[in-house]
Amino acid sequence: MLSHKSVLITGGTGSLGKHLTKTILSRWPDVKRLVIFSRDEQKQFQMAMEYPHDKYPNIRFFIGDVRDAARLKMAFNGIDYVIHAAAMKHIPIAEYNPMECIKTNIGGAENVINAALDTGVQRVVALSTDKAAAPINLYGATKLASDKLFISANNIRGNNPITFSVVRYGNVMGSNGSVIPFFMKMKKEGKLPITDPTMTRFNISLQGGVDMVMHALEHAWGGEIFVPKIPSYKILDVAEAIGPECQKPVVGIRPGEKIHEEMITVSDSYFTYDLGKYYAILPTIHKWKLDDFIAHFHAKKVSQGFSYNSGNNTEWETVGSLRSLITEHLDQNFHV
Repeated sequence: MLSHKSVLITGGTGSLGKHLTKTILSRWPDVKRLVIFSRDEQKQFQMAMEYPHDKYPNIRFFIGDVRDAARLKMAFNGIDYVIHAAAMKHIPIAEYNPMECIKTNIGGAENVINAALDTGVQRVVALSTDKAAAPINLYGATKLASDKLFISANNIRGNNPITFSVVRYGNVMGSNGSVIPFFMKMKKEGKLPITDPTMTRFNISLQGGVDMVMHALEHAWGGEIFVPKIPSYKILDVAEAIGPECQKPVVGIRPGEKIHEEMITVSDSYFTYDLGKYYAILPTIHKWKLDDFIAHFHAKKVSQGFSYNSGNNTEWETVGSLRSLITEHLDQNFHV
């Protein structure tokens, strides 16, 4: 799929961006060009040490901010596929700095869309979050707005053959700022703070997130929000898996946090189809025929009133499975 193609990843020095880079270079060593676009020069320097130019001549590092429309347009020249992973995502920081979050997550999305339309990009996949479904915090609200922008971009492309799609998933296991690395660090102090003992979250591995992006790049018709079928975990089970001997004081939820996360709301169910491995929330306006989409993907409409919520999920991680996942994906020396 990516052989002899040029790919750009915004936010390419983040956890998912780095795993995307590793996967792309492994599966498609003949990728024409892989551009890592981010604003953090230190992270770019460190990543460049992992991918020296003499060994990886097809990788490029491009300093830039998605807020800078002109810089984005320059970076997108000659690019075939764009993966938009850049975002301001820390919920409490966004609550305290709302306009900064809006400028990056909404203004940045608009800039990515316009640059892609202007430079001959063929496909764009934007990363979303479970926080964008029925959002109660600013981060989720900005990502919902971003999702809407990317979906609607398919309607303003004219004769341009470009497609825009979105992938939405839950907490990425081991990503920067996520609970499992935090608990593993706090374990040394003998105390794991619990926000709420009934809290649940969806769980997906970095590789699972990458595979979903690849699926959207290859199969999207334009305007879909792809949602994976993934398990949930209970926050108390995560704490038990990592530090059974630790104290677990309840400290209360942070500003803008939910007890349970949702990826497909009841209102979304009217436009949601089961594709097998994934769900797809389809756009209300599209340039392709719904019957053709259903036939091509063997899609099945979900029942009216369906919702996909981490609290009422049918698939759950256990204390034992969480320990195995931590050993497999985060720390091969992990043990309790």
